[in-house]
Amino acid sequence: MIDLRRLHMLRLVHQHGTVTSAAEALHLTPSAVSHQLRELARELKVPLLEPQGRKVRLTPAAHLLIEHADELLAKWEETLADLESHRAGAVGPLRMCGFTTAVGGLVAPAAGALLRDDPDLRVEIRECDTDVALGLLAAGATDIAVIEPVPDAPPPGDPRFDRAPLLEEAYDLIVPVGHPAARRPGVRLEDAAAETWITTDPEVCAHRQQVMTYCAAAGFTPRFAHHAANWSVIWALVANGLGVSLVPRLAGGPSDQPVVRVPLTGDVVPKRRVLTCVRRGSRDNPLIVRGLDALHDAVPGHCVPAAAA
Repeated sequence: MIDLRRLHMLRLVHQHGTVTSAAEALHLTPSAVSHQLRELARELKVPLLEPQGRKVRLTPAAHLLIEHADELLAKWEETLADLESHRAGAVGPLRMCGFTTAVGGLVAPAAGALLRDDPDLRVEIRECDTDVALGLLAAGATDIAVIEPVPDAPPPGDPRFDRAPLLEEAYDLIVPVGHPAARRPGVRLEDAAAETWITTDPEVCAHRQQVMTYCAAAGFTPRFAHHAANWSVIWALVANGLGVSLVPRLAGGPSDQPVVRVPLTGDVVPKRRVLTCVRRGSRDNPLIVRGLDALHDAVPGHCVPAAAA
């Protein structure tokens, strides 16, 4: 009988391109992963990996196996969900992860509500970008990922994942208190074309690229002058008159900073969709159902829930 753990290792080697990267995702040594894959090849009596420079590539037999592995692993997740349904007094852990604003605005409130309802439940939370979250999900290191559609994410039809919309949120322009726009009920994005812009460091998250995309749709290229690693620093830079920025509704800043959120109006109103993602076959797992329900209940009133998006 095929060891599903070895199938999972093979799939991760295919995903990451090297045994070393797959081993890091699994928190194992490369030699341990190599040994398991050799054992899998021996059991199946076909070669699965062949050298390609400093990397390895999958043989045609390995690609064929992976096609079936996606179905087998999804069925295994369904089996685990059924078993969980028969377990009395399930206490977790329920592991959730998400990007920064999702953890602050959704995952943390959802986890808090779960613990208030069931103090014995174990919940584990991790803050990480979408690409890392999907890697953790594929590696079995988390159960629910709250993600945003980013250009380098796997396509929606990826057989490893089951995604569903959670909410749609608008972006606001943030300006210092003394800014002319601070006294207006709303502004068009193109009205900020001449402003100095503040964004996150492109090495930290995709915010800069998102701002460039939205501004391009409004007909201008933003002039970036300052970069920060987190929203609180962006708030401080804006508060001190160093520029303006776009922030999603879930993002918050220090309440003592003299910064005003100005809603955007007109033809270009930037919005982003936030999704939940689980391993395919696991959505009916009772613990995961509880987590997903809590996330939906945590959607703030200033965002559009998935059902209405």
